[in-house]
This record gives sequence, C-alpha cells and structure tokens, in this order.
Amino acid sequence: MPRPVKCRKVCHFTNVLEFLPADDTEKKMPIVLTVDEYETIRLLDKKGYSQEQCAESMQIARTTVQRIYEIARKKIADALIDGHPLKIEGGDFIICDGKSSDCSFGGCYKQEIYQKYAVEK
Repeated sequence: MPRPVKCRKVCHFTNVLEFLPADDTEKKMPIVLTVDEYETIRLLDKKGYSQEQCAESMQIARTTVQRIYEIARKKIADALIDGHPLKIEGGDFIICDGKSSDCSFGGCYKQEIYQKYAVEK
C-alpha cells in the first residue's frame, strides 16, 4: 500500500491560471501544471532557492522537490515547444496562512502583506 500524499505548503497563489499560445487556431489539449508544481518553479527559478530551501518552505522532502521540479519543467517545455495551452490547477497543497513562523527565506506572500500592514500596539 503506497504512502498517502503529503500536502505541500504554497505561499503564493498565482492570479493568472491559464496561458494560451498567440496563434490558438488549432485547439490543442491543455497541459495542466499543478499548483505545487507552479510553487516549485516559482521558488527554484524565480526566487533562486536551493532545493533544500524549497523543500523546507513547502514542508516536504528534497527528493520530492526534485521530482516535482522535473515534472513541472517537462510540462512547461511541452507547452512552449508544441504550442499547447498551459493551465494551473489542482494538486495536493495547502495555502499558507502567513501567520506561521515556518515561512522561511522571505518567500511567503501573505507574511509580507501582514508585515507591511502590521499595526503597532
């Protein structure tokens, strides 16, 4: 019996959920990038985290990050090279509430908002 999938912590949910090729005359099946795959790409490629830092931020193992990252990169490459639409949806994830001290490396969008608008008592 396989182990149950552990939810991955996501600190930033994208506003753009679908990317379409400019020449969308040929309707191709969309490629679905899960939210946890999106978060892995965001942390590793955009934020420049190491796989260890990404794993700590998402509260999963480094080997899981590596596997998710490989799958996500292949999906993005397929969408770009073959001209498929790319949708971001689904996956095993929880959205960070921004209040936990586990939000390390300054990558938590909600924690940045809380700090920006914090009212001193």
